[in-house]
Amino acid sequence: MSTRERLTQAFYERPTLTVASELIGKVLVHETRAGMAAGMIVEVEAYIGEDDPACHAAPGPTKRNAPLYGPPGLAYVYLNYGIHNLVNAVTEAGGSPAAVPIRALAPLEGIELMTRRRARGGGRTEEAGLCRGPGNLTQALGITLKQNCSDLTKGPLWIEDRGLLGGTIAWSRRIGINVGVDRPWRCSLAGHPSVSGKK
Repeated sequence: MSTRERLTQAFYERPTLTVASELIGKVLVHETRAGMAAGMIVEVEAYIGEDDPACHAAPGPTKRNAPLYGPPGLAYVYLNYGIHNLVNAVTEAGGSPAAVPIRALAPLEGIELMTRRRARGGGRTEEAGLCRGPGNLTQALGITLKQNCSDLTKGPLWIEDRGLLGGTIAWSRRIGINVGVDRPWRCSLAGHPSVSGKK
């Protein structure tokens, strides 16, 4: 019998690489007026501290990256290249800027709703591709800048543990960046069809 327990702040208040690996197999859920949509996390990355050149905290505190310095368990949502909203889970203790961007989901619930949202954006609508890539999954789940700084431990956007088996976890270099590419801080469910990037 599966359980549905929201992750607590204590889950996020740990080393970012630990949180990243343990987010694989957890479920991201967003409840909106249009309905609920959820997917199992199959790919994430880690961005850690001001000494990580690819982390938004690299230049120090700014208005944009303020959530990274906040308490663990916040959602950090930002607009990437003026096109896609990306969602991150803030990790580690307050004042230690770090986060885990969620890059891909395996759709579980609200698949028809996800399909409609992706079709409106001209995106792929086959099930495995609905939430493949960080911008696609936010579109499919209806995540926007309105969810920036929201508390992932309560409210309409959250991550829960359903006791799902994740399979084999693979670590590799982060993708879609130009600096800090040598750090093997991308974590994914090996062989899953919803994982983004080159197979």
